Amino acid sequence: MTDLVIGADGLARCGWGGSTPDYAAYHDDEWGRPVHGDDAHFERLTLEAFQSGLSWLTILRKRAAFRAAFDGFQIKTVAGYDDSDVARLLADAGIVRNRAKIEAAIVNARAAADLPDGLASLLWSYAPPPRAGRPAGFADVPAVTPESTAMAKELKRRGFRFVGPTTSYALMQAIGMVDDHLLGCHVGPATRGVMG
Repeated sequence: MTDLVIGADGLARCGWGGSTPDYAAYHDDEWGRPVHGDDAHFERLTLEAFQSGLSWLTILRKRAAFRAAFDGFQIKTVAGYDDSDVARLLADAGIVRNRAKIEAAIVNARAAADLPDGLASLLWSYAPPPRAGRPAGFADVPAVTPESTAMAKELKRRGFRFVGPTTSYALMQAIGMVDDHLLGCHVGPATRGVMG
């Protein structure tokens, strides 16, 4: 994969964003764009945790099923899940059926519900300062940063699971906290800020 690719539409994209139509849509319309609301942040956190060890394309293609299975990722609803919900989710072929990740999603919803200022506020408190410019290539995009390490540590302290520094950095990318679109990519810069 090259760092930038030119799609059939003539647009330059980050290399991964041009490999499939699913990736192109996610790359162009969502990745690196700020999301709004605690439930939207919880969805991204949950999906990043489910992605651990898998292809992101697998998660994207199952996203509608995840949304249905997890009641639209409503924090209060998922926080109320019990053993029967775990069994229901383990039987749902539309999602990734991993008990540890399913149980982590429920635990994380409970932890998110307990946050006095909400999940979005907590996550965005770890936003790094904006870069002077976009990365020139994939080699310039980190997998972990001091901010993602600090975010992961605080989330774990508050009872969250499946939130290591790498997953936390991927979350930062997914919610638009960092802009890792490469120099030359057609996607314009997003407006940053706390997206509560």
